[in-house]
Amino acid sequence: MSAASSDAAREDRFPLVLGLDTFGDVTYDEDGRPLSHAQTIRDVVEEGVLADQVGVDYFGIGEHHTDDIPMSAADVVLGAIAARTTRIRVGSAVTVLSSDDPVRVFQRYSTLNAVSGGRAEVILGRGSSIDSFPLFGYDLADYEDLFEDKTGLFAELLKGGPVTWQGKTRPALHDQDVVPHTESGPFPAWIGVGGSPQSVVRAAHYGFSLMLAIIGGSPARFAPFSQLFQQALERFGRAPLPVGVHSPGHVAATDEKAREEFWPHYLEVIRRVSKTRGFAAPTKESFTYETGPQGALYVGSPETVAKKIAANLTSLGANRFDLKYGMGGLSHEVLMTNIELYGTQVIPRVRELLT
Repeated sequence: MSAASSDAAREDRFPLVLGLDTFGDVTYDEDGRPLSHAQTIRDVVEEGVLADQVGVDYFGIGEHHTDDIPMSAADVVLGAIAARTTRIRVGSAVTVLSSDDPVRVFQRYSTLNAVSGGRAEVILGRGSSIDSFPLFGYDLADYEDLFEDKTGLFAELLKGGPVTWQGKTRPALHDQDVVPHTESGPFPAWIGVGGSPQSVVRAAHYGFSLMLAIIGGSPARFAPFSQLFQQALERFGRAPLPVGVHSPGHVAATDEKAREEFWPHYLEVIRRVSKTRGFAAPTKESFTYETGPQGALYVGSPETVAKKIAANLTSLGANRFDLKYGMGGLSHEVLMTNIELYGTQVIPRVRELLT
């Protein structure tokens, strides 16, 4: 099968999904003062409810454990959103499986699946942010072994029925029933990949869908990962699975307004994390590139963002896009406007462009 026909077959098999992700950055009032962690969490609930109302397909929350991103129990917040919505799918973006217990992650998300009436998903990751490792007593030297071991166990848990498993990082399970049981088979599970071919192959090996976390540079460089994923699935004798893209962005009425709102907060956040993550601090020139057609930031008017999403989904052979919205320092009101524009203008336009 040619690459073009393979992509067409995959698009027929998997519907287009357009979602929103947030890390739950502390929100600010109109005078630029940070609000409490409690208020920030309540704001995220309202944002999830609005996303449902304006037609967004998926709402994800990424796990973090810092003062500026206090979203340490995303599944609890997702449960609150699920209770107030009827349509939107809810899940993680991502759950740091390396520093968690796979049984507890499964139990929490199968519970969320019950609360939401079958709308739960989970995106698993090794953890690009390492705050959870010292918090829960894990050694960073075990980074790879922890994720490999726990991913294998999670794959077994998704099969349903009593689990027998033995690994290196937690006690073995022997014919263990794990509750709650799901009503209609396993909930969707993804592996978040930020640039490692080994992680792509791991996702295919265990039968997880692939979520490409593209946060900088040209998205086109990830196209080989999509191809590798499908090749690996075939090699492991598995059916085709969806490919998604997670990237940062911000939508406002005009390109100028979107960049003006996003730039100072983006600069501050990247400067802060660059101290521990080795990122180069952005410049106005690099920001202009990243927000342009070849970059990884989806910042602009609804038309600009929609065209960029449609172009990159096509080039990457993907059927899902999650816009990671929000950046420390933005107000709840600005975030709500972003969500409304994304749901009412960006999503219909992307569907139109890809029809």
